Amino acid sequence: MARKPTLSDLAQAAGVSLATIDRAVHGRGKVSARSLARIQDAASRIGFSDPQFQPTPPPRMALRLGFVLHKGGQEFYRNLTHALECACKARRDFNITAEFHYATSQAPDDFCTGLSAASETCAALASSAVTHAKVAQAGARLVQQGLPVFAVLNDFGRDAHMGYFGLDNLRVGRIAGWMMAQRLQQGGRVAVFVGGNRWHGHALRETGFRSALREYAPHVTVLDTLVNLETRQVTYEATLNLLHTYSDLRGIYVAGGGMEGAIAALRETRPPDKVALILNELTGDSRAALSDRYAMMAIATPVDALAASLVDAMVQTTQDLSAAPRRATVFDPQIWLPESF
Repeated sequence: MARKPTLSDLAQAAGVSLATIDRAVHGRGKVSARSLARIQDAASRIGFSDPQFQPTPPPRMALRLGFVLHKGGQEFYRNLTHALECACKARRDFNITAEFHYATSQAPDDFCTGLSAASETCAALASSAVTHAKVAQAGARLVQQGLPVFAVLNDFGRDAHMGYFGLDNLRVGRIAGWMMAQRLQQGGRVAVFVGGNRWHGHALRETGFRSALREYAPHVTVLDTLVNLETRQVTYEATLNLLHTYSDLRGIYVAGGGMEGAIAALRETRPPDKVALILNELTGDSRAALSDRYAMMAIATPVDALAASLVDAMVQTTQDLSAAPRRATVFDPQIWLPESF
């Protein structure tokens, strides 16, 4: 016969002290809603039962968190939205409602409008806003008013938020440059696409990419950087023009959105592996391009880990403003290759 779980077993499974378990089971003192939720989960998991144990925690406090993101129709931002929703639902200590606003363009006013709207109803905000004085001023005003604001994916200003959550974009660019250098041993030309001139992260990726190629492949010529506005059509037309203009085009790095256009242009005009294509983020299109050998690498953000860490920081600062990280929370990029699948 299996041994009946004890209070010590429950404490170990829940990750709390035996004293906390005693208070929770026998009602001998206050136990936080978060600890009660962990104890309840652990009790269910190990089969603990006790007639004195009242496992139902008190009602969770309602909390609304706001997210102002870019282009909600793009697959990457849909994936990020889903990850953030899941991270909010996973919290057992608060009943969190996630409110999303999407900027339809890269205009600073679009992000400022989203931040303003979200600030009316939300206890903390996070945004992937462009780097611009208007956005920085809007964020700084909200922070000064005591509303926690965080930057996600793009660091839009040191004083405009209480912490950055994303990748080390200079490092990402150098990874892309190093990989391109290994491929292009015979020289040639390389093109770089960024989403726009207002993305701090894209600028850092471009800088890292160029610096790595100067170091590891000085025989490769990097063309003037192209702005694609993170759109498929602009990237598609620009890639076709590059392929037509430069017979020695050997590589393309898409440092932001719009990669679908580069993939489509290469599929129409070149066989697999002819042009080394490095992409940003893993989506259905980039996965297919890797599998078909039209792309050699995709560098992706670990959205689930980022979402969980970001939501945790947002919740903490709603309870204690001094809990803000006030620094960058940087995640290791995910590297995807054709043989990753």
